[in-house]
Amino acid sequence: MPNIESAKKRMRQSVKRTARNRVRKEKLKKAVRVYRGILANGDPAAAGEGLKKVSAALDKAKVKGIIHKNAASRRISRLAKAASRLGAAKP
Repeated sequence: MPNIESAKKRMRQSVKRTARNRVRKEKLKKAVRVYRGILANGDPAAAGEGLKKVSAALDKAKVKGIIHKNAASRRISRLAKAASRLGAAKP
């Protein structure tokens, strides 16, 4: 347990930020999971719309610092590649 006031504050902030980031990361994982379900159904139109939503969620997570920018780009690329196999439109 920290004794210095600034360290105590840093610890309080860290706990809040960790909780906030955990929620955001779970929402992101759910969005990707839902999109993979759409891909599994094989509907190109739904895959195109879903790709827009999931890529927006990944971009937002990148901006907020939830995931690294290269990781976000890599995931978007892989999901877009999977969508293109179905013949879906790109975002």
